[in-house]
Amino acid sequence: MTNLLDAIGAAPAQSTDTTLAESWLLGFDTETTGTYAGRDAIVSATLVLRDPAAGGGADVIGEWIVNPHRRMSAKASEINGFTDEFLAEHGEEPVDALERIAAVIAAAQRKRIPLLAYNAPFDVRMLAADLARWRLRSVEERMGEGAEMLVVDPLVIDRSVSRRSGKRTLTYTTEYYGVEPSGDFHEATSDTIAAVDLIRPMTTLYPQVGRITLDGLMAWQREAHDAWRDSYNRWLQQRGRRPVRDSWL
Repeated sequence: MTNLLDAIGAAPAQSTDTTLAESWLLGFDTETTGTYAGRDAIVSATLVLRDPAAGGGADVIGEWIVNPHRRMSAKASEINGFTDEFLAEHGEEPVDALERIAAVIAAAQRKRIPLLAYNAPFDVRMLAADLARWRLRSVEERMGEGAEMLVVDPLVIDRSVSRRSGKRTLTYTTEYYGVEPSGDFHEATSDTIAAVDLIRPMTTLYPQVGRITLDGLMAWQREAHDAWRDSYNRWLQQRGRRPVRDSWL
């Protein structure tokens, strides 16, 4: 964490008119005991600070293995490879790990460095639930009264601008944009780097994405998600299926 906090301290404070193409980013990904925030918990997390001028070779990375004090679901364990026994032996206590993760994110947010996560609501809500479970301050509380987190979600952006068909998992999306993974998917560090790597080709292929400013970032993504959801619900209803009602952040 020290390296990350030092690097964030040395990073410039970004203005509201900084564009996404020019913005520093703090990538974030988690592996968890399951998929339900509040019931499940984080077992692995990675934060990756990216300077857009320097590229991936200058990334500053923080990694955590966490003992969740909850059992791994069989399905989650099959996907991410973690077992209860491994986490009990090698995992850091959640209060310590979550405190450091939240401190890094809040420090970046105070400089308007957005948190980037693929399918961001999952990771953001999982972290919020874990912080609440252990009675730790939320990221927003650490940022100051009335603060709103700045978040970048490449999934929301891709759904809005790319008309391709097929799955939009991180694996398929990185393949579509020509991003080479740095390791195996469903491993927090590899997934985080891959998600951050998506921004350069997205902002190059779609200049309108590159021109999004930090000031308009959250509203743009909320509108993009709502438009996608409405279109998807029409497709579901034509097939007699229930509509989805989820919101973005």
